[in-house]
Amino acid sequence: MVGVPLYLRPSRRQPNLPGHLHGINGRKFFRAAAKNFLLLQLLFLALFSYIFGALYQQGGEIHNMTISFVDYDGGAIGAAIREAYGSLQSPGFPTLIENPQTSYPTPSDLESAVCRTDFWAALYVLPNASSQLHSALLSQNPFFNRSNLIAFIWNEARYSTIVDQAIATPLSQLSNAARITYTSSNGTDTGTIPSLLTASAASLLADPWDFVSINIQPTSQGSRAIYNTVAIILIMMQEFFYLGVVNGLHQSFQVYTKLRPTRIILYRNLNSLAYCFIGSLSVAGAIWAFRAGWDVTGSQFVLTWMALWLFAHINFQALDVFSVWLPPQYVPMSLVTWVILNVTSGILPFELSPRWYRVGYALPAHETYQVLIDIWSRGCNQSLRYALPVLFVWEIVTSALAMMGVYRRSHLAALAETAARKQFEERLDAAMEFQRKREREIHHQHQEHSGAQEKDEGEETANSSNVNGDERTAVDGDVEKLGDDICTEECRDENRVRREPSFGPSFTLPFGQGGEDLHG
Repeated sequence: MVGVPLYLRPSRRQPNLPGHLHGINGRKFFRAAAKNFLLLQLLFLALFSYIFGALYQQGGEIHNMTISFVDYDGGAIGAAIREAYGSLQSPGFPTLIENPQTSYPTPSDLESAVCRTDFWAALYVLPNASSQLHSALLSQNPFFNRSNLIAFIWNEARYSTIVDQAIATPLSQLSNAARITYTSSNGTDTGTIPSLLTASAASLLADPWDFVSINIQPTSQGSRAIYNTVAIILIMMQEFFYLGVVNGLHQSFQVYTKLRPTRIILYRNLNSLAYCFIGSLSVAGAIWAFRAGWDVTGSQFVLTWMALWLFAHINFQALDVFSVWLPPQYVPMSLVTWVILNVTSGILPFELSPRWYRVGYALPAHETYQVLIDIWSRGCNQSLRYALPVLFVWEIVTSALAMMGVYRRSHLAALAETAARKQFEERLDAAMEFQRKREREIHHQHQEHSGAQEKDEGEETANSSNVNGDERTAVDGDVEKLGDDICTEECRDENRVRREPSFGPSFTLPFGQGGEDLHG
């Protein structure tokens, strides 16, 4: 068959297999296929609904993001801001909460409130701003500093892609609306009209102030969009694939039957800690390599590295727990569910999602991102009081369950080895008993026929042929019976393997697969 690939050519050793379902139970086959089909469809429908539900109509939830407003001036500029906010107030606009000057005596107090995450931003009018602007209009001062009137404080590192659109842009709209309100209200003032005779005064009245942005941590690089999304997914995938390698390593070297569980726990933890240590270094290094002028320091790099190390190890342990304690058929479903739940918990501020999604406070991805914001903002996201305890609880719980899982794997491996040894001994005993039985039968038959003397050579030959034929028939029957016994044992082995709990995802090792490499 020239030109036909080898894998398409029929093999002489392969038996002719039917192309229909006569060899299997068709009803059970299609029932199992339908159950798994339906279960996976429902799972992914639920996951898609969960993550899309977190993003659903987020524009109408922007009013849940609050901005503190303090008027240190108490004049016309503050009145213009209040009037402008009244016209802009809507579900798609952040809520402006006016606080008395006594609550925040200085702008630095407002900055502290933003760092405590009491508010998403703080807007304030500087003292004597209205009187200074009015004096500049009357005196026609061309050197008037428009930057000393109104300002706002915010932290762009905190959900940078969200605050740009939900905080900075609306505040700019508020400033523009307040400027128009101020101009229309003060441009007709009898004391201001004479000063409008000059072009400089008219220009100042048309654009009375520069809206000053005090950005605690500017974060405008393009890679910021994936810090709380794709980067989280890649870290989880990184741990999942190495977990499969570790499981394959343990199975190839038969670690669970050759070492004590305490020694396995030690090696396994050291292995996972080292891998997560290097893996988190790679992630932190990639963030720093593509920071594109982002103002961060070396100490922040080390802290970022440590935070990602903790998060990576938590995920390694959590995935290990799922793989050892859940039924094998549900392990893939649990892994994808774990990834989606964690990513959803950090993709948006909880203010923009339904209240149900605040369950994400208990997930490690959300708390890790809060720690990273605190690091990148130099302490200006004071959520460590709850983020670090949540992460350490995850580390302790998953580590304890993973250690218990090692004992479970060792126990199951010991049972499997004992069962395999017992079955081997049973097969060996059956083969030896068969051999001894045949030897006794042949010896007995030879004794019966050795003393008989046949007169006719033809009769002797015929009798010998009959004896040999009887022996062959008996041997064939015994061999067939022995084969049936062995087949029965193999079927039992197959059923036992099917019922045996899985040790988790396991990948074939790319190196060291040979017997000499593994056991030498």
